[in-house]
Amino acid sequence: MPSKDSRKEAIRKFKEKKPLLGAYAVRCTTTGNVWVGVSRNLEATRNGSWFSLRNGSHIEKSLQTEWNAHGEQAFTYEILAGLDEDVQPMEVNDLLKAQKKNWIAQLSAHPLP
Repeated sequence: MPSKDSRKEAIRKFKEKKPLLGAYAVRCTTTGNVWVGVSRNLEATRNGSWFSLRNGSHIEKSLQTEWNAHGEQAFTYEILAGLDEDVQPMEVNDLLKAQKKNWIAQLSAHPLP
């Protein structure tokens, strides 16, 4: 069992960890369809998306329909690109929008809200 000090140190490091911002794709390996979105926390977005899809409540109905038809095993979550940590906060929204637009065009993907 970890000591109290090592536990506190682990918690401190976790809180200091900055989330990865960027673009991601959800792919259906059965149909080849791809959905692209952007997030300020790519790790949390994957967890939230899978939770919504498992419960049948994902906001993107075309993705939910394919999930229901083919099952979780047919889907992958892929981080396409991250933003540098030194990006100015005022630029983040514009950079994420540009990434989303570029990846949708490049992959002929459906947009995720």
